[in-house]
Amino acid sequence: MAQQTLNKKAFQEHIHSDHNHEQHTHEGHSCEGHTHEGHSCEGHTHEGHSCEGYTHEGHSCEGHIHEPEERDKTNHAFDHVQKQVYVLENLGCANCAAKMERKIQRLPQVDFASITFATKQLQVVANTEAELLPVFQEICSSIENEVVVSKKDKKPARQTEKRKGRFSENKRDLQDIGIGAVFLAGGVLTESVNGYLSFALFVIGYLMLGREVLLAAAKNLGKGHVFDENFLMSIATLGAFIIGEYPEAVGVMLFYRVGELFEEIAVSRSRSQIMDAIDMRPEVVNQITGENVTVIPAEDAAVGDLLLVRPGDRIPLDGVVVEGESRIDTSPVTGEPVPVAAKAGDTVISGCVNTSGLLKIQVEKVLEDSMVTRILDSVENAAAGKPKIDRFITRFSRVYTPFVVVLAAATAIIPSLITGDWNYWVYTALTFLVISCPCALVLSVPLAFFSGIGAGSKRGILFKGGVAIEALQGVKAIVMDKTGTITEGNFIVQDVLPGPGIDKDQLLALAGGCEMTSTHPIANSIVTAAKEKNILLKQPVSVEEISGKGIKAELEAGTVLCGNRKLMEEYQISLPGDEDGAYGTEVLLALNGVYAGRLVIADTIKKEAKPAVAALKRMGILTAMLTGDAKESADSVAAETGIDEVHAKLLPDDKVNELKKIRSNHGSVMFVGDGINDAPVLAGADVGAAMGSGADAAIEAADVVFMTSSMEAIPQSLRIARMTGKIAKQNVAFALVIKFLVMILGLAGLANMWMAVFADTGVAMLCILNSVRVLYKRN
Repeated sequence: MAQQTLNKKAFQEHIHSDHNHEQHTHEGHSCEGHTHEGHSCEGHTHEGHSCEGYTHEGHSCEGHIHEPEERDKTNHAFDHVQKQVYVLENLGCANCAAKMERKIQRLPQVDFASITFATKQLQVVANTEAELLPVFQEICSSIENEVVVSKKDKKPARQTEKRKGRFSENKRDLQDIGIGAVFLAGGVLTESVNGYLSFALFVIGYLMLGREVLLAAAKNLGKGHVFDENFLMSIATLGAFIIGEYPEAVGVMLFYRVGELFEEIAVSRSRSQIMDAIDMRPEVVNQITGENVTVIPAEDAAVGDLLLVRPGDRIPLDGVVVEGESRIDTSPVTGEPVPVAAKAGDTVISGCVNTSGLLKIQVEKVLEDSMVTRILDSVENAAAGKPKIDRFITRFSRVYTPFVVVLAAATAIIPSLITGDWNYWVYTALTFLVISCPCALVLSVPLAFFSGIGAGSKRGILFKGGVAIEALQGVKAIVMDKTGTITEGNFIVQDVLPGPGIDKDQLLALAGGCEMTSTHPIANSIVTAAKEKNILLKQPVSVEEISGKGIKAELEAGTVLCGNRKLMEEYQISLPGDEDGAYGTEVLLALNGVYAGRLVIADTIKKEAKPAVAALKRMGILTAMLTGDAKESADSVAAETGIDEVHAKLLPDDKVNELKKIRSNHGSVMFVGDGINDAPVLAGADVGAAMGSGADAAIEAADVVFMTSSMEAIPQSLRIARMTGKIAKQNVAFALVIKFLVMILGLAGLANMWMAVFADTGVAMLCILNSVRVLYKRN
């Protein structure tokens, strides 16, 4: 995998700079000197499970999918590099947004720039502390006059105020369209009666409909923007006036304005639908002060504040329940359909819905650091990463418009000189000008990918950009870690197999007495099993940790050895022949130098693992498991779930090597792990996915994050990615076919300017509607 360029690294490192993300380190279990079979972890480890402290420090994301930069700015010093986010109000032209992005990217103070039309946001990594807002405003205004650039407000948007503003703008447009339509109708009705009156009505109607287009064209022409949509539409309609096609000139401007209005409404509604799915930030919270409840802005709530959450309300901020009981619907965050119980002492995540009881929660994270904001930031940052098809369309659009304009000029001049029929060929050329704007192309692709990101977010799947979605479309094999991905990660005593002269409860009591001082998950599972059977465990007289092998303990019953086969061999304990048992980790015991029996510790397989693997196979995906566990344990899990390939007893470096072999044999690979312990193999995969309820480290690590721990999210992410890619390709094909078809029909004399308007704004509108389909796909 090619390494990222320095400027891209800077962008990735600062992508979450709005938050104070400290180093994410998860302490391991204390297990020094305490070992069971097949484990190496400073004493106490269990088969295939590394028990050292889990550290996200230095997690490398090299090798992951990344967007190539248009230019290299690696010579800049990054002492003052900083990420800045701006909002581009009144941005209404996707092609203009692409032009703005290119101009801003060329600034020497800017190392990375990306405009996401779907969110109207500009993300910049600058290498200066100087204020760049005036520079950005000048660039954006020079391309689209009404755009207003402002720094992004971290406060939740007041949606009602924004909708009022949009309604006022739409109302003015409707007035212009209505009046213009009346004058157009008057001109048509009086054309055969009074030519002068008819002409006057056409002119008035044209000015009512086209005055803003003409003014914008004049301003942009002064700035040298010849291929601006307003300028091209002005030339086309004025040309129609010159050749005497008055009704057509006014009618085309009328339908252009109607199409632009509908397109704006469609884009706005699409934005709202997507943002409603991912922006769950509360505007206000109910703060408890003594006996009083006060409504305050959500951003004013501080760590330690008490908040009241009524039934039906969203959990506003991350916190812990201090009073009350309820059931919490986590589906808005994780996609899990079944509500979970919440009581005093339980942690609750913002964005989830309180379904029943009244809760008092204590704030643990302010709005800026809570889950709802992190999800929104993750999705918005993701939208800045542009997939290959988007970059291709952007480059294509820079050639397409000049090509069509030159073709229009050639069509107007060359055939006219040959045939002498200037009116016919000029009219055909004007038709070309109307369809020369590439907005339908430039708009439809990013909107399709942003819709895919929104669809994933609704289901608890965070795609780190269109690049991740695009890479998922090509995945041929999915490689999974075992513990925590295929299995629950909750160890249980699966079987108790006593030796001669001892019963199951006695054996469990011996094991529990040895393990009761340990905090390791396997030790905990043994102690839990003993307590569930109401077995009284007594503190050992002494405990000796034997590094890499197990424990020697003095109990009331005598001297007990508890560990792996190496421990038994060291003390020359005679063992029975190999016995078949359920898959899992083997814990052997001896009492006073005589074999006493063994326990089999297993991790439960997730109930949805088998259907999820079956779904992947139906999609033509190879499934493989990489694990550090023993082969017998891994084979048992694979047999039960239907996984195709198993690679067991692997160290982290071994996993990377096996992943490379799978890629060479089958093609593009997605790895699904916990996002923390599997850093090398995550980085080596074409797509790295982290599974695990939105842990801080996991959210920042992988290309795809499954907020839910359900394996169903894996095939679901592939379905969303494939549908998104299919829609994007449909949009491109549809727009290009319609535009070129109208051109061919125009050359044959079978197309008019009305059809050209449909090929421009009509196609754009249909592409927008097609793009949001993925939001409503049920599965």
